[in-house]
Amino acid sequence: MTRRRAQPEAAIQRAVFQHLRARGAKGVFAFHPANGGYRTAREGAILKGLGVKAGVPDLIAIHNGRVFCLEIKAPGGQISAPQLACMVELREAGAVVAVATGLDEALRKLENFGLLRGRAA
Repeated sequence: MTRRRAQPEAAIQRAVFQHLRARGAKGVFAFHPANGGYRTAREGAILKGLGVKAGVPDLIAIHNGRVFCLEIKAPGGQISAPQLACMVELREAGAVVAVATGLDEALRKLENFGLLRGRAA
């Protein structure tokens, strides 16, 4: 029997998107760029030629003409060099970029960006 590797960042990301569906601000368009996963060298070269960029954050959202990017990390997770370089480029292009560790921090950042309506008391 093969064991699947735990994916704590994926679980956090799923929960973040559940919150966006349930209480996203009106007009938010949010998505995950499917950049991850194993690729052969040939597939990687093809995708790079098609414009895929390494290090793109886990969540991209557009709201009121502004672009928001959130890199989601599980506790103990680290930003990679390609992720850091991509974040610099995104900021230089005018995007709002942040890193969140864990679900609570991710939700707080999205609330602060104005992408999520507040939680019911």
